[in-house]
Amino acid sequence: MLTKRVSANSLEELAEALKRDEVIAFPTETVYGLGVIYDSVKAREALIRAKQRPENKPFTLMIANRQDIDDFAYVYHAHRCLIEHFMPGPVTFIFKRLESVDPMITNGFDTIGIRLPDDAFVCSLIRKVGKPLLVPSANVSGRPACLNSEEVMRELGGRISYVVEGQCGSGQASTIVDLTQPEPRIIRQGKITLEEIKEVMS
Repeated sequence: MLTKRVSANSLEELAEALKRDEVIAFPTETVYGLGVIYDSVKAREALIRAKQRPENKPFTLMIANRQDIDDFAYVYHAHRCLIEHFMPGPVTFIFKRLESVDPMITNGFDTIGIRLPDDAFVCSLIRKVGKPLLVPSANVSGRPACLNSEEVMRELGGRISYVVEGQCGSGQASTIVDLTQPEPRIIRQGKITLEEIKEVMS
C-alpha cells in the first residue's frame, strides 16, 4: 500500500478516504491518531491490521460536538459538568453505552470511551465525514505513540492510506476517566488529573 502524505488543507480528500473505509493518521492536541469511520466493519478491521492490535481491545470514539455524546452513551447529571468543563480537551471519558449502539463499535463491551479533541482540524474532518471516527494512537500496538508525521511514516508507512503532515500538541496521551462507577477512576493518566476531575464534580 502506498501511504500518501498530505497537508491539513486536503480536508475533502481525507474525508472521502475515510468514507471509503481507509485508515488515515493525523495530529491532535495530544499525540498522533489513526482514524477510521466508526460504523464500518471493513474500516475497523483495516485499523486493527494497521496497528497489529489485539482484537479484544476497544477503540475510542472521537466526536466533533458535545451533544453527540448522547447518541452513544448514558450521561448522568453529575457528568454534565465534566463534559462542559473538560471537552473539548485532552480527556477520554468512559460511559455506559446505549443499548441501541452496535456492540461491534465497542468490541462487545457495554462501555464506550468518547473523546472530543481540542483541535480545529480534527473536528472539521469529523464534521466533513458526517460521522464520528474510531481513533487510537498512531503506532504499532505496544510501541510509543508517534508525535510527528515523520515518526508515523517510519512506523506505519505502507500500512495506512494517508498521513497528515505536522506535529502533535503536548506529546502526552489523553487522560482516560472511567465514569461508569459511583466515583470517577483514572484508567490512564494524562495532563488532566483525578484531583481536577473531583474538584469540578464537587
